[in-house]
Amino acid sequence: MRNPPSRIVVATRESALALWQARHVESRLQALYPSVGTRLLGMTTEGDRRLGASLAALGGKGLFVKELEQALADRRADIAVHSMKDMPVQLSAGFLIAAITAREDPRDAFVSNRYRDLGELPAGARVGTSSLRRESQIRARYPRLDVQPLRGNVHTRLRRLDEGRFDALILAAAGLKRLGLEARITRVLDTQESLPAVGQGALGIECRAERADVAALLAPLDDPDTRWCVEAERALSRALGGSCTTPLGGHAHLEGGRVRLRGFVAAPDGSRIVYDEAVADRASAPEELGRILADKLAVRGARDILAGLEAQKS
Repeated sequence: MRNPPSRIVVATRESALALWQARHVESRLQALYPSVGTRLLGMTTEGDRRLGASLAALGGKGLFVKELEQALADRRADIAVHSMKDMPVQLSAGFLIAAITAREDPRDAFVSNRYRDLGELPAGARVGTSSLRRESQIRARYPRLDVQPLRGNVHTRLRRLDEGRFDALILAAAGLKRLGLEARITRVLDTQESLPAVGQGALGIECRAERADVAALLAPLDDPDTRWCVEAERALSRALGGSCTTPLGGHAHLEGGRVRLRGFVAAPDGSRIVYDEAVADRASAPEELGRILADKLAVRGARDILAGLEAQKS
């Protein structure tokens, strides 16, 4: 590119996984632009500070994003690296996701030191997860299990498993693989068993909307197929009013020249859960596919489930 910036400051959370993600992006930029200097700006977000409460109780995954966006707004950083599953579906005004990199494994992983899969766990077995999405699916399929909230970084969660506080964990396969912990995965869960979170496995690189120079710098890192799928998933969540307080999943994948998007909405206790899917040509708009599936889920009862969740909040 012509006249790239002389230096790029990368805002990132300071967890081991977030730092891996930021360094991955940093290394790709250095390979593309050897003359451009890079520096990481590590930050602790509100979501990182308040580990004693569930994300749903705190108000959602935006808690992992706002400090990084403030660093962009204050011009202390040029870009911020996020897990796309942590990004609110409504992007803050004045910002854009300039690149979504090629997706890692989007599936959930079953991790246990004693058992081979969820179906083998005995009644009352303790399963740790930070996600209402995972919790609702486990409760719907395995009501005999004791699903408990578990937050913290990946190493902290694994340590609690090793200490015997839990019989199994459900974690994102991508995070374990990126941290070199793939050997801890007992079994990767098929998407039919645990439908992933919207954007899971994909990294997004955010910048200020006015920074056309930065957006151009990031353009080679954007993977068009991953972006199409993630945008369809985010459109689904947006159309349903999804947030961290909503047990909702969505996963799109390419099938030749077409894209299949599957989604679900559930009550947190798994007592009600609705699934459906929709297919569109790759040449169409991803937002339209997301809206089509949202309408199909609404017909099956998703709106009633969501209205019930809203009533519980008020």
